[in-house]
Amino acid sequence: MFPLSAFIASSIYLAQVHAFTSSNYDNVAVYWGQNSYGAANPTGTAGFQQPISYYCQDDAIDAIPVAFVNTFFGTGGLPSMNLANTCNPTDNATFPGTGLANCSALASDIEYCQAQGKIVTISLGGAGGSVGFTDDTEAQTFAQTIWDLYLGGTSTTRPFGAAVLDGVDLDIENGGSTGYAAFVTEIRSLSSGASKPYYITAAPQCPFPDQNLGSVIDQVGFDAIYVQFYNNVCGLQNYNVVADWDFGTWDMWASQVSPNPDVKIYVGAPASSTAAGTGYQSISNLSTIATTMRKSFPSFGGVMLWDASQAYDNDRYDLGIKNALVAAGATGFTYPACTAPAYVSGSDYTGGSQVSYNGYMWQADYWTNATPSNSSSGDWSAISVCTGTSTATPTSTSSAASTSATSSTACSGIAAWSSSAVYTAGDEVSYNGNIYTANYWTESNIPSGTSGSWTEVSSCTTTTAARMMSRFFRF
Repeated sequence: MFPLSAFIASSIYLAQVHAFTSSNYDNVAVYWGQNSYGAANPTGTAGFQQPISYYCQDDAIDAIPVAFVNTFFGTGGLPSMNLANTCNPTDNATFPGTGLANCSALASDIEYCQAQGKIVTISLGGAGGSVGFTDDTEAQTFAQTIWDLYLGGTSTTRPFGAAVLDGVDLDIENGGSTGYAAFVTEIRSLSSGASKPYYITAAPQCPFPDQNLGSVIDQVGFDAIYVQFYNNVCGLQNYNVVADWDFGTWDMWASQVSPNPDVKIYVGAPASSTAAGTGYQSISNLSTIATTMRKSFPSFGGVMLWDASQAYDNDRYDLGIKNALVAAGATGFTYPACTAPAYVSGSDYTGGSQVSYNGYMWQADYWTNATPSNSSSGDWSAISVCTGTSTATPTSTSSAASTSATSSTACSGIAAWSSSAVYTAGDEVSYNGNIYTANYWTESNIPSGTSGSWTEVSSCTTTTAARMMSRFFRF
């Protein structure tokens, strides 16, 4: 562990405590509890997870979800919690007749973090969690249990003793959606009129809608959504592939569907190359992506990182992204002007075309004559909100002109690119009237995109391939 004096000297945030403000655009939420660095680097003990208070000694981190309550109904009917090398049911004492570890030694650490202006929440689930409900009644009963064990209730089996956490995070990656809306509703009811605010967050995967929490977040209000933009095709590694990157879809959900119109969407990112299978970006790249989203979408709330141990070992990755967000501004949002041409109904657009429509700027994923819409299987991707009426000249091609083009044998024998197919180096496809060769293994990366997966080798005049593309869903 760093000497405290050295730690303080390395920090840029020392002047005062900054209390968490949910409406800000520069929040950083970092998961703690699973010792992700230790799991990925079992012999590198110097980087193993430290007590939670270790990560609260400057203002880089604003919210800390404690991970995880990984079993809902364990021995004695109580949940079970595993905090890896810090506190777990195997190495630490459990409450009699239960599998719930007594982690009350962490109470003062948690209260220290809260005194520094952080919010500390309890995260339920995780990738390997034994979680789920049979019905709403069971979910409501479990909400009372969580309230009594971790939040404002009372119990003789409180894992963190007298420490009162600040809310609940749902990281539900299996088990379906049954009961979770009822669970959240009951937590909201129990916390109504409390002496402090309680926050409800969720951490869905980036494919929209999430298979477990998609219907839940439509039904009940959440304060923040920590979207996991990693380990999926819509992850940060494909940020430059407009058809894959779907932050705009999440923003439209926030403004048009969410029961809480003030919900904030976070860019969830791995804090190190060993923290996830795909999605890790250099701090420079992540800073660029995050600040671009901050300036493009009003629902943006900050960045979520997995996890604290990885971030600290990776040259204080958490501090790096915090600095970038602070520089971009904690408050205030200016709507960009609609600089793209207005969408023209009934017109044809080629891949890469940009239009303004319904308060957003959109980019065509491939050839399309469909209307831009908030659909994961649609032909358009929202790239920014915008305001005003564009005076730019439309660049679409009329349907009549497009259908008059004649087919050519120049692409004969070259299959049209498919978003659901896997290609290896040397494979050829036709797309938007051109022939491309795969540079290496690739799936769902558009040939004309910026992923670097394809090289254009020649052109052809057929329109067949371009028209087929509008029928393929993105995965």
